[in-house]
Amino acid sequence: MVDLRSDTVTRPSAAMREAMASAPVGDDVFGDDPTVNALEARVAAMFGHEAALFAPSGSMANQIALQLVTPRAGELLAGADAHVVTYELGAAAAIGGISTRTWPSWGASLGIGQIAAMIRPQGYPSLPTRAIAVEQTHNLGGGGVVPLSLLRELRDVADESGVLLHCDGARIWHAHVADGVPLIEYGALFDTLSVCLSKGLGAPVGSLVVGSAARIAEARVIRKRMGGGMRQVGILAAAGDYALTHNIGRLAADHARAAKLAAALSEFNVVDPDEVRTNLVMLDLSNTSLDAPTLVAEAAKRDVYISAMLPRLARIIFHLDIDDDGLEQTTKVLSEILRAGR
Repeated sequence: MVDLRSDTVTRPSAAMREAMASAPVGDDVFGDDPTVNALEARVAAMFGHEAALFAPSGSMANQIALQLVTPRAGELLAGADAHVVTYELGAAAAIGGISTRTWPSWGASLGIGQIAAMIRPQGYPSLPTRAIAVEQTHNLGGGGVVPLSLLRELRDVADESGVLLHCDGARIWHAHVADGVPLIEYGALFDTLSVCLSKGLGAPVGSLVVGSAARIAEARVIRKRMGGGMRQVGILAAAGDYALTHNIGRLAADHARAAKLAAALSEFNVVDPDEVRTNLVMLDLSNTSLDAPTLVAEAAKRDVYISAMLPRLARIIFHLDIDDDGLEQTTKVLSEILRAGR
């Protein structure tokens, strides 16, 4: 079985399990779990911020951060295909009381001028814009990396307009490896970030909210309100610490395998290899007789598991549990199906 549905399907290695088993723990609700505290300090320093907060999921980390930068009944701007809009089940509105307005789906390519034109100032008869969220790397954008230059332009727009910036950095580690941008440079551009330990890095669970000490103190209250207060969670934080130490540098291998698959499947006119920057390969089936659910079902019959994201869009994600043999099997299976579906 080759499971390419997500980079969240990885299983902890024996060494990671050993680190978890030996982790010193306390009660994190009381703030005295030493392993959690160390992980939070480490991640905050990696991004050049004062503090961080461990959360059980990426969605919770995002929603905590959005509440930090957008008051109730405030407006958030985001891309129409952003994870915070598309895959978090309306949590911004349902939990945070946040009104969301979106720009057209551009993936990792931001239209800075159009975003700037969307910002409603304070005192405007309609709801004023309070924050902007961007995604790095971009999921539905095929793992695309938002260039540092565009992020700097967006920061300038935010400062001029008096709005805050949040980064959904679930896969920001991949952007760091792909473009060589230091994490601290990304951190300097955002008021809050969420970063994930279970997407690509191999931890079984966990994300962190990153920001100023004052915001993270508020985040701790919001996390508790959302049911995210945890006790001896150092067992999980130890997995995240291990992942940060051992699994960032190896992400380049996932990128290389994704690029090889894209090159092999480009003959079927379903993917442009030049657009595959990280560990995601999106297959656009518009020029075939296949739809995404059919491709997924046919591949599963041959023990290759991928995801249908849209009716004609399938997603493949490489991760640390996929080796060259898995790449070879995937290439063979998908080529056979796509050849038959021409």
